[in-house]
Amino acid sequence: MKLQRMNRRALTLGALAVSGALALTACGSDDTTGAGDPTGGATAAGSIKCDDAQGQLLADGSSAQKNAIDAWVKQFTSQCNGVQINYKGGGSGAGITAFTQGQVAFAGSDSALDSEEIAASKKVCSGGQGIDLPMVGGPIAVGFNVSGVDSLVLDAPTLAKIFDSKITNWNDPAIAKLNPDVELPDLKIQAFHRSDDSGTTDNFTKYLLATTPGNWKYEGGKTWQAKGGQAAAGSSGLAQQVKQTNGAIGYFELSYAKDGIKTVDIDTGAGTPVKATVENATKAIADAKVVGTGKDLALELNYATKAEGAYPITLVTYEIVCDKGNKQDTLPATKAFLRYIASEDGQNVLAQNDYAPMPADIIAKVRTTIEELS
Repeated sequence: MKLQRMNRRALTLGALAVSGALALTACGSDDTTGAGDPTGGATAAGSIKCDDAQGQLLADGSSAQKNAIDAWVKQFTSQCNGVQINYKGGGSGAGITAFTQGQVAFAGSDSALDSEEIAASKKVCSGGQGIDLPMVGGPIAVGFNVSGVDSLVLDAPTLAKIFDSKITNWNDPAIAKLNPDVELPDLKIQAFHRSDDSGTTDNFTKYLLATTPGNWKYEGGKTWQAKGGQAAAGSSGLAQQVKQTNGAIGYFELSYAKDGIKTVDIDTGAGTPVKATVENATKAIADAKVVGTGKDLALELNYATKAEGAYPITLVTYEIVCDKGNKQDTLPATKAFLRYIASEDGQNVLAQNDYAPMPADIIAKVRTTIEELS
């Protein structure tokens, strides 16, 4: 039974990743770092059906899924060479704005559309509205750069105080208590957050709000609200600052924790601290519920999960399209790309690039919805 559940989760996460790839490729991301093998394996092309797909797809949105989009686009366009995909990757907020203004065929967002955004989408979706298709999952890694420290454990209260400038030095007693066997230096903490509107910020702060509300007085949202700290644009920009700054800490999708960036293990209070891995993120996403109505597949994540081995700071990237009223000149290419990224092959590309595929039951719903887009 446990093996069956894991297989279902892997398939669903795969579908989510595929959908995320569509949004990213369509717009062209602002993050340029690569992740793993961009080809996604030789078998990926087997599920690509070009049909009548042709022309240029413009898209924008989540920078978290950029590395997945790059891998997907390379595979897709190698088979469907009549399609050009330009994914800007300017962040979730920029992607949703571009979508509701009718500037892109689809958008990528690490946060589901809210009621105001859905209302705005009806102006560009003739006879329909924008819907959320979960395609890419993954852990939000908390990366750190502290000379002489190779492993670090933190919990929600301590993270909240660090990012709210209440804990300012690495040898603070609260950090030392969680790391009794680590020699922590007398070094100033350099906390980095996103400067742009970001779904990664939204999910990270929702985690803090859900797990330690007494230490995080700010509401969740795409815009960073706490005072202090330093800012950088995009997931790649944040990762670069952490990599080059001694004493730094920041948050970004796991695929950006490359080139020696170390990641924090999270003490959830449920036993052994949990590492930021694709497998552990999948365990957390499997605890999510579909809360969208109609064809909308928005999920409600359980940031306070106590499931064994579940990494609680996770995000799901949605590909946002119209359920009805998509532009007819780009609809065939949009559906073909989404169909590929939601396929088993497309979802396998996610796991190869440090993303989590969607659980099987969720990705099955995504595949059905893609075929019904008009």
